[in-house]
Amino acid sequence: MLKEFRDFAMRGNVMDLAVGVIIGGAFGKIVSSLVNDLIMPAFGIILGNLDFSALALTIGESKIAYGLFIQSVVDFVIVAFCIFLMIQQLQRFKKKKPDVPAAPPEEIRLLTEIRDALKKS
Repeated sequence: MLKEFRDFAMRGNVMDLAVGVIIGGAFGKIVSSLVNDLIMPAFGIILGNLDFSALALTIGESKIAYGLFIQSVVDFVIVAFCIFLMIQQLQRFKKKKPDVPAAPPEEIRLLTEIRDALKKS
């Protein structure tokens, strides 16, 4: 069982996935900092010193922090756009396979051989 687990963990796809998750986590932190520390304060200044993280609706004892939700949405849009750009670039670099004509059906190949044999005789 331990050998099977080792074989599973060492497969290329699993290792690629692990690297992707680790890099994605680090990238997510960078994007969150970009949104929270640069983009949202800039929007706040443009909109008249509005602090999005402080935007909330209080109803009784409950507090609905819709400003944090707006920051999360901006965060998601930036990450999704970056992933979109990365996939576009990967598609451009992917090697295009040359078009290989499909082999004719077996009946056509046999009829062609018979025709060629009849021409020779």
